[in-house]
Amino acid sequence: MTKSMGKLEAVLSQGKFAVTAEAGPPRGARPEVMREKAALLKSQVDACNVTDNQTSMVRLCSLAGSALLLAEGIDPVMQMVCRDRNRIAAQSDMLGAAALGIRNLLCLSGDHQSFGDHAQAKNVYDIDSIQLLQIARQMRDEGKFAGGDEVDGRPQLFLGAAANPFADPFAIRVPRLAKKVAAGAQFIQTQCVFNVEKFAQWMQGVRDRGLDQKTHILAGITPIKSLGMARYMATKVAGMDIPEAVIARIKGVDKKLRKQEGIRLAIETAQQMKEIPGIHGVHIMAIEWEEAVSEIVAGAQLR
Repeated sequence: MTKSMGKLEAVLSQGKFAVTAEAGPPRGARPEVMREKAALLKSQVDACNVTDNQTSMVRLCSLAGSALLLAEGIDPVMQMVCRDRNRIAAQSDMLGAAALGIRNLLCLSGDHQSFGDHAQAKNVYDIDSIQLLQIARQMRDEGKFAGGDEVDGRPQLFLGAAANPFADPFAIRVPRLAKKVAAGAQFIQTQCVFNVEKFAQWMQGVRDRGLDQKTHILAGITPIKSLGMARYMATKVAGMDIPEAVIARIKGVDKKLRKQEGIRLAIETAQQMKEIPGIHGVHIMAIEWEEAVSEIVAGAQLR
């Protein structure tokens, strides 16, 4: 079988520094939202993530969002969370994505439903993100469903996972990454980086185990819009590490200039990521602020 390769996989396989971004689907059946985001991002990125009911809020499904981006000429990264699907639904969606020409799948556990607008909903979590990776790899490489039957048309998917270098306990962060790589993760997108020193320490551990030679690591970059956003992420978002110096920097500029300062900080961080051995790209998570991506890409000379 001839392997079909998406742009992201091609860029990474050629040893180039990849740039990905994120496009959150709308909270309604409005395809024009994805098309508008595609227009902002198309010339800036190698691929674009489509989130899967992020923060447990009901949105247009990631499969449809990915198909819409693909139609606009963007290589989509379809996110898939285990919260809402058992292994039957997950495998079905993988087949659907591959049949539509979607080539990238990011396997995630998913935020607990208590964070969203349907706290009373029952989660699924039939499998976790590592098992999801294993099933996807088995379907692609062995042509077998999780139940053992043959797959009639293997899904050619480039498989990814997330990593959080800042969650506690820090000592298990590299071993957990190793498990995801062993399960089939060909690329990794990390939690957004604000504590560069701690991230560099994690990357040293990654290199010590040779994991940077086995997977492609894309460092997360998030521009800060406001002092309130910085404080919220620092105190309310689990696994986030925002040093006091970063908060002080945002606080130290005029309120009207804080967005621009957040972009400057993101540019500086992206430039620092380019200098860390083993980093193969950046993943820009400009949450509902896609306009900022072009400034970060240009400022950090990512293109």
